[in-house]
Amino acid sequence: MYGDFEKHFEKLHGKELSFNNILDISAATNLIAEFPDPTVAILKHTNPCGVGSDEDLREAWENAFATDKQAPFGGIIVCNRAVDAALAKAISEIFSEVIIAPEFDVEARAVLQKKKNLRLIRMLSDAASGRPREDIRSVCGGLLVQDVDGTNEVAQNNVTRRKPNAAELDAMLFGWRVVKHVKSNAIVYAGADRTLGIGAGQMSRVDASRIAVWKAEEAGLSLKGSAVASDAFFPFADGLIAAADAGATCAIQPGGSVRDKEVIAAADERDMAMIFTGIRHFRH
Repeated sequence: MYGDFEKHFEKLHGKELSFNNILDISAATNLIAEFPDPTVAILKHTNPCGVGSDEDLREAWENAFATDKQAPFGGIIVCNRAVDAALAKAISEIFSEVIIAPEFDVEARAVLQKKKNLRLIRMLSDAASGRPREDIRSVCGGLLVQDVDGTNEVAQNNVTRRKPNAAELDAMLFGWRVVKHVKSNAIVYAGADRTLGIGAGQMSRVDASRIAVWKAEEAGLSLKGSAVASDAFFPFADGLIAAADAGATCAIQPGGSVRDKEVIAAADERDMAMIFTGIRHFRH
């Protein structure tokens, strides 16, 4: 480990951090920074498997965990508010590798430190300032460097006959914050305060959508009235049609496909609202 990681994070309890733990902690910190409201996110192998927001952090946890109750086993949990005893008790019911938060109150620590290997990480006040400005990857023969995908601006360019209502817009923006942090091809179904289904890392966008729908079905969650967020454009109308068939009433995506008109037409035929952001995420 090179740099000043320990300036931004303090390990309060548990085993030594591994290579993968540090990658997960960084991914979790980048994700949770997208949310100003009280939010809990669960990640596995740097991919979010559930994100939820609520003024009551215990309810935010329930929103996140409801997305997928299987994948979080051995996962990473991150909160943007202090962990109290109620949240600690809920989290302690499953096996986790790392829990990250700005603080853990005394009762919460007492609950969580019963698990001797569980790593408790305090996110220090300047953790956000430690977020990388460059994405650096090892490649054959050297290093590849680009600016990080740090944009939070969303151009709300409505391209369909119907504009989204307030609830749909909130759901689209929630999904857009999450899909930015999901390996491409990425599809996220969301409500205004939670994820409902996540499809990650597929070679086909329609397969990512199908997996997200299947995950929602497995979790017993309805996608009726949900928003679908895609990290890059729909190359064909089939992905959007699959989302509509699943119950989504609105979509947010970058746009830019040579078949955009076909995708827009498919949305109009199903009375869906759709926003083009003009920015793709496409995380590799």
